[in-house]
Amino acid sequence: MRHAGFVLVGGNSTRMGRDKALLDYRGRPLAAHVAETVREAAGSVRLIGPPERYAGLGYEVIPDIEPGCGPLGGIRTALTVSAAEWNLVVACDMPSLSSEFLRGLLVEAEQSEADALMPSSPAGLAEPLCAVYRRNCLSAVEAALRDGRRKTSDGFQGMRLIRRDTPVATWFENMNTPEEWDGHLKTHG
Repeated sequence: MRHAGFVLVGGNSTRMGRDKALLDYRGRPLAAHVAETVREAAGSVRLIGPPERYAGLGYEVIPDIEPGCGPLGGIRTALTVSAAEWNLVVACDMPSLSSEFLRGLLVEAEQSEADALMPSSPAGLAEPLCAVYRRNCLSAVEAALRDGRRKTSDGFQGMRLIRRDTPVATWFENMNTPEEWDGHLKTHG
């Protein structure tokens, strides 16, 4: 298998006040919308998070190896269970992503010598929760977690990263508060 897709679900959603993954987006849960976009790009998709919360979405749900480690722990779980060389990992709260864009990330990563490909927003910020990781990234991620580092960017120190500039900021809009969610729905419905 050349590549696989994963969607991270199960965060605390504290600023949102309710589970972001289960917000209604165009008649279905937000996580299901994002999962379908990832599946179209990667050919497969699995959710990483608590199966008891997300089994009803219709996708295979893999529990975190070590719950409570945040997104970096989710990336670790995805890379651990994957048999693919390249792994597309996306947060569940990015509804504006397109399968064409994600497919382009996979193609570019596969043609590179890098360990990971991370797009950058127009503001120059890396997007580690919409990125492609070679399976060999697992050892660096595990080392960061073992050292108590939970910040997502800490998991990729010393690796060969490609940053891809991306001109469309809305692709990476994630929904953390009710106001951001309402604003997105008004703009993108």
